Amino acid sequence: MITKNEIVNIPPQGDINFRERKIEKNHTALLIIDLQKGEYSDVIIKEKPNEQFLWDRIQNVVIPNGSKLINSCRENKIEVIYTIIESLTQDGRDSGLDYKISGMCVSKGSIDAEVIDELKPMDNEIIIPKTSSSVFNSTNIEYVLKNLSIQYLMIMGIVTDQCVETAVRDGCDKGFLITLIEDACATHTQERHDSSLKGIKGYCRIRKTEDILREIQI
Repeated sequence: MITKNEIVNIPPQGDINFRERKIEKNHTALLIIDLQKGEYSDVIIKEKPNEQFLWDRIQNVVIPNGSKLINSCRENKIEVIYTIIESLTQDGRDSGLDYKISGMCVSKGSIDAEVIDELKPMDNEIIIPKTSSSVFNSTNIEYVLKNLSIQYLMIMGIVTDQCVETAVRDGCDKGFLITLIEDACATHTQERHDSSLKGIKGYCRIRKTEDILREIQI
């Protein structure tokens, strides 16, 4: 567990190595961003054929790696937490203005709000509905994580340069040590994915799935 004394003793010039600390399993959660049926389904794939890069990456990279990560976390008693886009109301009147403008409102209890079947949560796992890009702005996730004694947050999901990146930046500012699992994330193009990784490298450590799987097993 990160102690107050460790934080106080970070030198005035900083210590980038502090951000590179390995996770402590008892104080770590895996956060899965927006992998829900309203964002990825057979219907949506047919409706948006121009997004083939995104669909292929989700199917061939995010889902297989995400499944490995989730299973490993469950085996090692690491919290698995899901966020989904879902309003508190049927008509979405409580959604953020940007989500209204962007048409991102998902009705409470709708099929679109369900996590995709390939990565579906277990009965006692936490699902947090959000109504803005930042899960830290429109939910009580910080309160939940602190109640769970979480200090390290591993993040995966969609899309890399929007809701995932926002979670990384805001989680860092809230005082969590963030690990972005880059090959368990997807966005609309490889260029956008790579640009996002470059932009957030000062807010988190960036790892691949196999790196995290080895770290979890230690």
